[in-house]
Amino acid sequence: MVRNNVNDLVAFLAVARERSFTKAAAKMSISQSALSHTIRNLEKRLGVRLLTRTTRAVTPTEAGERLLEGIGPHFDGIETQLEALNVFKDTPSGTIRINAPDFAISCVLLPKLREFILRYPEVTVELVQDNGLTDIVTERFDAGVRMGYQLANGMISARISPDFRFAVIGSTSYFANHQQPSTPQDLINQTCINYRFLTGGGLYAWEFMENGQELKIRVDGQLVFNDIHHVLDAALAGLGLAYVPEEIAQPWIEKGEVIRVLETYSPFWDGFYLYYPHRHQASPAFRELLNALRVQE
Repeated sequence: MVRNNVNDLVAFLAVARERSFTKAAAKMSISQSALSHTIRNLEKRLGVRLLTRTTRAVTPTEAGERLLEGIGPHFDGIETQLEALNVFKDTPSGTIRINAPDFAISCVLLPKLREFILRYPEVTVELVQDNGLTDIVTERFDAGVRMGYQLANGMISARISPDFRFAVIGSTSYFANHQQPSTPQDLINQTCINYRFLTGGGLYAWEFMENGQELKIRVDGQLVFNDIHHVLDAALAGLGLAYVPEEIAQPWIEKGEVIRVLETYSPFWDGFYLYYPHRHQASPAFRELLNALRVQE
């Protein structure tokens, strides 16, 4: 009976962890109907309901939670041991899942990954955009990317980018009707484009340095985004001032389409780091990826 249940248990773990048949089916590359049929058959054989299904969510029952807690670590251990066998392969292979902010993906990871993915065709790198502070262990990522000050305790990390600054920018059309701010405090009288954190849900207070002191300004405006590239797009459209990494703003500044203000008040931020919870990622694929991303001292 156990042998017959193994594949079905893998399906159950996927649904229970994703809390969604749609997401689990996509992750397993099978149809949602086939996955639902598999779970129903498993519940029928076990004689107990494992999942509660509603139109909005899928949650484990009490029996499902017990099964998830009981078998989850064992299946994770099996997966880890199978991945460890990659050490004995001559060619790096396998899948590496990385959780990272939008800006880090576009401006740090992708430029460095171009050569890596061409060199190692048997390695798949899955980049999941996330501007929150997701627990990479709970969500089963191999690694994550955060700015230095955001790194969690107990993580192993490697710097993958230099320090960088944010820039306050506005389009030429915006400044045709608005006076340029000369101090951060002047932003209170400007139309600004806000950014909302996914974790906690708060609006980001723009941060500056004035006379050696940190200064945070809470700006106001009619637009709020949770993607930094959408913030930039809105600024380019003349819908307000934006506070974005200078690297993504620089091409538009050089073209003369946006004007940067308050540059002398913009502090440098600690760069991005690739971080991971322990050293089991010593597989050839992960080692080569780390070498490709790491900033060379």
